[in-house]
Amino acid sequence: MGVTVPLHSLEEERTLLGERDGNARAIRNAFDVSLTVRKGRVVIEGEEEENVSDAVRVVRLLLDHIRSAGDLPRKVLDDLLGNGHGAGTVDAQAEQQSGGLWLPEGMKVRSKGQEQYVRAMQRETATFALGPAGTGKTFLAAAVALTALRRGYFRKLVLVRPAVEAGERLGFLPGDFVAKVNPYLRPLYDALSAHLEPGRLKHFIETDVIEIAPLAYMRGRTLDNAFIILDEAQNTTPGQMKMFLTRMGQKSKVVVTGDATQTDLEPGQESGLIEAERLLRNVSGIAVVRLDKKDIVRHPLVQKIVNAYENEERKREREQERDERRRDRRSDRGRGRDEETRGRR
Repeated sequence: MGVTVPLHSLEEERTLLGERDGNARAIRNAFDVSLTVRKGRVVIEGEEEENVSDAVRVVRLLLDHIRSAGDLPRKVLDDLLGNGHGAGTVDAQAEQQSGGLWLPEGMKVRSKGQEQYVRAMQRETATFALGPAGTGKTFLAAAVALTALRRGYFRKLVLVRPAVEAGERLGFLPGDFVAKVNPYLRPLYDALSAHLEPGRLKHFIETDVIEIAPLAYMRGRTLDNAFIILDEAQNTTPGQMKMFLTRMGQKSKVVVTGDATQTDLEPGQESGLIEAERLLRNVSGIAVVRLDKKDIVRHPLVQKIVNAYENEERKREREQERDERRRDRRSDRGRGRDEETRGRR
């Protein structure tokens, strides 16, 4: 189904589309339609008649505002999209009730740590989120990114993950490139699927609005006007982390997530996540958020599992410290006997 809406001037077209076509992207992503300008007309097309009708209604209201006021503040578009009923629309009232968080309709943070994390993603250019499994690091990053994408704040969403095996040697994997890397990227698809219908996710991937890629394929790229998420960052080397962070281009935002206690790197290899957190935590424009077991929102048993492993780790550390003190005391006694023997001589 397609509908055309006439434009009165080139200036009207530019104002409607917005800076770098930001308004047009917001409408496309909110209603799952295509929006193009041909020969002085806005052409809106889509598979769902209701979505096309809603998009046309929003475009006409925007044009009415432009023709009466002469400009188009972003808030006007945000309010219209918030009150619309298209697929993926962010409800303005629900967003206001949640404290202005970039979250899908009906979704709320479930701990103070999660709220701090979401606000950091909105406020800062780069955010590092460190914490145990189940704290919502990837889930919330995907939710915030998709909300910002739907509202046209970014041109695309890029999700990246290092292709590192979790303590196993899988050997040769059959198939083409996509088939080989898909098992490593599956958690990212899962995070997106929690917020998007399968057909809509497929559409976004096919139109390059969403890109999911292994970390190795980021070298040499510059990502402008993009929301970029690096997942499982504890499995990056320092060199890989530096390479990734320097891919950020103009008007982009980066979120890095990871659990420093679950690295799958070779023994003795320093994690790029740990080094980056140490080097960059005091840099302006970068936020470091530490989530802990109080922020775990998976099955309650997950928190008990994390507690058990933490207790065991503390026990090992205490034993190691005790063994070191014993070795120091034995060494001190040995030096004392040597000095006594020399004194007798």
